Amino acid sequence: MNQTTLFIADLHLSPGRPDITAAFLRFMQEEANQAEALYVLGDLFEFSIGDDEPSALNDEVAAAFKACGEQGTPVYFIHGNRDFMVGRRFARLAGMTLLPEHKVIDLYGEPTLIMHGDTLCTDDAGYQRYRRITRWRWLQWLFLRLPLSRRMGIADGIRSKSAQSKEVKVMQVMDVNQGEVERQMQRYKVRSLIHGHTHRPAIHQLDINGQSARRIVLGDWYTQGSVLAVTPQGVELQSRALPAN
Repeated sequence: MNQTTLFIADLHLSPGRPDITAAFLRFMQEEANQAEALYVLGDLFEFSIGDDEPSALNDEVAAAFKACGEQGTPVYFIHGNRDFMVGRRFARLAGMTLLPEHKVIDLYGEPTLIMHGDTLCTDDAGYQRYRRITRWRWLQWLFLRLPLSRRMGIADGIRSKSAQSKEVKVMQVMDVNQGEVERQMQRYKVRSLIHGHTHRPAIHQLDINGQSARRIVLGDWYTQGSVLAVTPQGVELQSRALPAN
C-alpha cells in the first residue's frame, strides 16, 4: 500500500462517454487500489435521479468502488451539484462512506478542508438559489416518489437549461469568490483547501491573515483524467490520457 491519498472530481460519467468510464475503471483497477484512501469530490455522474435508477453504468461504478475497498483502500464521497441524489443504497453497494458537503480531514498532519466547490461560487446568485431549493429534504422526498420516466424527463430539462445558462454567464461569475474561500478556510481553521466544480485545475498560493495557505482545484475528465496525488512529501496534480475512440 502506497503512502498516497488520491482525489478526483467532475468525471460526469454517463453512457454517452464510454471513454471516460473506461479511463475511470482503469484508474480504479491500477491506481486507486494501491492508495491509502480515495476521495471523490462530487459530480462523479453527469446526473443522478435516485438510487433506484436501473443503470448498468451505476452498477459498474459501484462494483469498482467495492473492489477497491475490499483491497484495502477506503472510498469517501462528497456530493456535487450533478449527483446530489446519490444516496445510502448506492453507498452501501459501493462500500463507500458519504461525507458532509464540507469536511476537514487530517492529510499527513495538515488539516485540510475538502468540498465539491460549488458553495464557493457565491457570485452566481441564480445557481445558489437553485442549489438551496434542490437540497430541501422534502422536495427530494417528493422527487424520489415520481415515476422513473418522469424523473428522467426532469433531469434532461435541467441539463439543457444548465447548458444554456453557462453560455450566457461570464466565467468570473462561475468561478469561486475569493472572499468566500477565505471565509470558509478561516471558519474551519485550515490553511489547505481541496475542491472541484470549476474545472480549472491549479494550485493557488494564498495569504490569509498573514499566513501562507493554498487552494487546490481538481480538473474535470472531459478531455483527460485529472488526479490529485498527496503524499507526506507534497502534492501533485496529474493528468491521465483517455482511451482513443
